[in-house]
Amino acid sequence: MTVPFMSSGSLSADLLDPLPDESVAVVLGTRPEIVKLSVVIKLLGRRARIVHTGQHYDPAMSELFFGEMRLPCPHVQLDVGGRTRASQIAAALAGLDANFRDNRPHVVIVQGDTNSTVAGALAGNALEVPVVHVEAGLRSFDRCMPEEHNRVVTDHLSDLLCAASPGNVDNLAREGISGGHVVLTGNPIVETVHAQLPPPTARTSVLESRGLRPDGYVVATLHRPENTDDPAVLATILAELGKVRLPVVLPLHPRTAAAVEASHLWHLLDGTVVVEPQGSGTFLSLVRHAALVITDSGGVQEECTVLKRPFIAVRRSTERPESLGDFGVLVDVGELVSKTANMWLDDIGDLHARLSVLPSPYGDGTASQRIVSEMVERLVSR
Repeated sequence: MTVPFMSSGSLSADLLDPLPDESVAVVLGTRPEIVKLSVVIKLLGRRARIVHTGQHYDPAMSELFFGEMRLPCPHVQLDVGGRTRASQIAAALAGLDANFRDNRPHVVIVQGDTNSTVAGALAGNALEVPVVHVEAGLRSFDRCMPEEHNRVVTDHLSDLLCAASPGNVDNLAREGISGGHVVLTGNPIVETVHAQLPPPTARTSVLESRGLRPDGYVVATLHRPENTDDPAVLATILAELGKVRLPVVLPLHPRTAAAVEASHLWHLLDGTVVVEPQGSGTFLSLVRHAALVITDSGGVQEECTVLKRPFIAVRRSTERPESLGDFGVLVDVGELVSKTANMWLDDIGDLHARLSVLPSPYGDGTASQRIVSEMVERLVSR
């Protein structure tokens, strides 16, 4: 079963009147959640209560993005970072439960599939507070991924499921989740990318300050445990980046940097342009003018469909299959990483031209408006 994108238009001035200040708990804890919920938070205004679990605690992965997105500081700050998955979820759940009992929210909003996501859904459900899941229905069908368990549990606990694509709606229906509480909204990443992408002159400055020219480099991101926890796998990927014909710019995730250090693999990055984690505007500028992207990030896959750049996803599986085919391919760790990149570079101009006219599979850039409208109409006004 598939349904068309629901249209809500712009938010009416009095839509949020039934909601008191700080009555919508927006639970987040990682960079992707901050990015993708930024427009929702702005639409909610004073009704939003931002609860940061501290899952990402490095300033470059958290504070930097609050500033760039022009978001208020979190109303509630927990400290669950640097723990095992089970203890992280438990600590977040305990902190959220205490906050929600002290100041019961009208609605809880969570996004995606992080440990913070499932903790937020569990906390809301335990107190019978309606839960909204943004990006519901993602499935990789790979139970080796901790995120797969998080997203399945969250979907089955949620009261309003905001699906990003028709395939996500179908995934939910196969698990018996259907009806009026499943809404096809699109993905907030579309409007977020459009809002955060700097103008052309600023993007030119980003490239020139780094000695880069448009289409003359490759962007890579690497952070998933399947690619960083095993030293042999990590070494293979880093070696493959070194075989790509163009310079590779690698914003180094703190997790990956720690893995490189622990396994003494810095020498494999000698030919790579290693930079600190970048803010949203700078990173989007780099991706927008890259020849191609090599990544293991689902969020970067989505961003590439908005910025019309081809990507190679280095991972076992993906929960975003709609981004494959036209925009990207899924590649196992090994020689296909560099071979695919170099093959695409032979025809990169034509590839860019083909992608430039294709719409993103994640909607028309009004997902956040739909999410807030559906939340109020279905969960607050009932």
